[in-house]
Amino acid sequence: MIIGKIDYINLLPFYIFLKKRLKESSSRKALEFYKGSPAQVNKKFIKGRVEAAVISSIFSPKYRCSDFGIVAYQKVLSVLICPGESKEDEESNTSNVLAKILGVEGEVRIGDKALVQKSRNCKDLATLWYQKTGLPFVFARFCYRSKRAKKYEMLADNFLKSHTKIPTYLLRRYAKRSGISQKEIRSYLKLIGYKIQKKEKMGLKKFLRLAKKSGR
Repeated sequence: MIIGKIDYINLLPFYIFLKKRLKESSSRKALEFYKGSPAQVNKKFIKGRVEAAVISSIFSPKYRCSDFGIVAYQKVLSVLICPGESKEDEESNTSNVLAKILGVEGEVRIGDKALVQKSRNCKDLATLWYQKTGLPFVFARFCYRSKRAKKYEMLADNFLKSHTKIPTYLLRRYAKRSGISQKEIRSYLKLIGYKIQKKEKMGLKKFLRLAKKSGR
């Protein structure tokens, strides 16, 4: 298995799960080799350098995808629009489109750098989406190429059924790296959903329709 890795806190449970499941050392090494920001992993997947990855929702309709993804309900904290000159986040694809759809101007910030943003003037894009639609927002989906579809579908299903615990040493490492406390990391992860069900699919469908309408 060759899987791309987005090294953000919101996917920490999945990669802990993966490391236990990947039996071949080559697969574990590939996970570390093919890592990067969401935008970078998107490119790796689109170019066929990895067989599977959690990719931005905006690209997902072109590929086979599971019901595992990154879901936010009424807030997410890690996807913000902040005051200032309008600027897209180069690490993002979906969040930049979301900001355009919502008609908000400013600087888009995603990931760990958004989590350390303490300014009250920044707005949570997941909250703005919920206020507009009453639906959860699907930021990304676990997608794969047909070559090993069954294996990746099973992998996604098993993750959704799992209850992965994050070891204290990893929490400590990510807290040091990100600049937020272990308690804040745990609280943040409670905001993240991973299962794409009926309402989540409705939210995804609406987003993709609006994105297409806006020419994105």
